[in-house]
Amino acid sequence: MPKRYNIWPDQVAIIIDGVVHRIHRVNVHSFVMGDVDDPQLYAAQPLYEWEQTKFGQWVMEHSVNDPVYHLQTDYATMGHKVVVRATFLEKDYTWYCLNYN
Repeated sequence: MPKRYNIWPDQVAIIIDGVVHRIHRVNVHSFVMGDVDDPQLYAAQPLYEWEQTKFGQWVMEHSVNDPVYHLQTDYATMGHKVVVRATFLEKDYTWYCLNYN
């Protein structure tokens, strides 16, 4: 795992093979669920289906680390919001912005 340096709160740099790379943290996918007993269990299927899409495959392949999901309370619907967050190198972030954003 490359060593990570915080430059500013939203900017992070890592060193890979002696070269400094800036990485970008991006919310790549999100969805809302209703009020359920076990939100992690109910989030598993939509997350798996997203991972099988062309975009999900691209994110899994080009992310610096494995993408992570965050489970949040959605107060507007009294349910749950799931957000998938990935980190990209500068060149992959540019590709993401041009093709998927």
